[in-house]
Amino acid sequence: MNLIQYSDSLLSVVPALLAVILAITTRRVLLSLGVGIIAGSILLNNYNPLVALQYLLHQILGLVWADGAVNTSNVNMLLFMLLLGGLISLMTATGATKAFAEWGVRRCKDRRSANILTGMMVFAFFIDDFFHSLSVGPICRPVTDRFQISRAKLAYLLDSTAAPVCVITPISSWGAYIIAILGGILVTNDITETSPISLFVQMIPMNLYAVFTLLMVLVVITFQLDIGPMRKHEERAREGQLWDESKGHPKGLEITTEGEGNGTMVDMVLPILTLTVTSVMFMIISGADVLAAKGQAFTLIGSLEHTDVGSSLVYAALCSLAVSIVLALRLKLPLKTWLTAAPQGVQAMMPAIIILLFAWTIGTVVSDMETGQYLASLTKNGLPVELLPALVFLLSCGMSFATGTSWGTFGIMLPLAGDMAIASDVNLLMPMLSAVLAGSVFGDHSSPISSTSILSATGAGSHHMDHVMTQLPYALIVAFGAFLGYLAMGITGSTIMGIAVSSVWFIGSCVYHVRRDKKQQLVTATN
Repeated sequence: MNLIQYSDSLLSVVPALLAVILAITTRRVLLSLGVGIIAGSILLNNYNPLVALQYLLHQILGLVWADGAVNTSNVNMLLFMLLLGGLISLMTATGATKAFAEWGVRRCKDRRSANILTGMMVFAFFIDDFFHSLSVGPICRPVTDRFQISRAKLAYLLDSTAAPVCVITPISSWGAYIIAILGGILVTNDITETSPISLFVQMIPMNLYAVFTLLMVLVVITFQLDIGPMRKHEERAREGQLWDESKGHPKGLEITTEGEGNGTMVDMVLPILTLTVTSVMFMIISGADVLAAKGQAFTLIGSLEHTDVGSSLVYAALCSLAVSIVLALRLKLPLKTWLTAAPQGVQAMMPAIIILLFAWTIGTVVSDMETGQYLASLTKNGLPVELLPALVFLLSCGMSFATGTSWGTFGIMLPLAGDMAIASDVNLLMPMLSAVLAGSVFGDHSSPISSTSILSATGAGSHHMDHVMTQLPYALIVAFGAFLGYLAMGITGSTIMGIAVSSVWFIGSCVYHVRRDKKQQLVTATN
């Protein structure tokens, strides 16, 4: 199939731009994604509707079957989501989620402590952002609901502790992927004095967006800081309306069962602990098998660089589900409960799966439109060396926002930033690579077509666009500070100076918004 090339044309951004604009204006995600997909298909096939339809069907089939074989990456992720839905449904049926909610209410004295509990859960679910959002959301939602915390705030806490932690953690799906790319950059440029894992670790404090996003979560929890649209959602939640009811019930992972069992915290903790531990174990095993097949010696980092995240999560979910089933047997649940638990879990996951399939499809279309290559080409105009880290950050923000994928941006921008740094000033290598990681996470956080945003909203039971619009002000504050930091790094050549500049902006912004928030609370209380 001969597709029209758009790598040097502004038209390459049209499908993504259409989807984003429609998502913001109509707040209908599937419609917006569908329009972007159709527009891209028509453009790629020279406005021939029949050929465009053939192309579109081919892309849809490719989601599960590609190159004469099963698309294991996508299929494994779908299987993991279905298994996770079944697991959560079973834990609900046994009363495990209710037991956790009651435990949380006893331990959490107020809204702040309920938010702290949600934020701390990232340390148990750091393996993958999908894993985190779809697990922590349903687990913590009963607690946050009890303390009248809005679903939009829960989605923010999920999203802002998922990708930022994964992108700075070597033992995660993100860390493994990034380390593998860094290894290729080092080999290509004959850099032997450092290893990929060492380079990754040194870049952690330079990942200004991820670091300060996590700090922003701490500020939001500590001072109950509500900025922009989040204030309205929180005020509504305090009155008992956890989401905007004028838009109908959000299509989140909502599971209810009749006649919950008398399960305990063990029925929650043991399956979740199994899920986390076996995820790490299977990631290491799958990577070790690849190393063995290549005749290479086993190393922990080497196994993580070659791991199969999708299959590891599926096997871990099966283990966790098996543990949950064994625990449930002792509770002597009615046959009806057993027969309805799995279908309810699958049904609850279907809205998220459908949106994710649309998001994957537009991701493929945007890739074929060569949107990333077009945006990357904008840097090749003899720019001043001092501005490169900041400009690479902005470009990564735009690319990730337009394509809805941070991983795709990593794949394009990390090698490009590496080449630019080597060709201009090798001392800028780590700042520029860190700027790519930071910008990619910001775009992924802010884009309406991002799968991370979609699944965070799903896990929280929030309307998708409510999550995007309430998270955006926080993300913009941190992103502007990161931009200033990378600008300072490029001009001064000092990482410490870049961190200091970002810190000054961050502290000043937080103080301003906290004071403004308190004044608004006093006005509201007075009225």
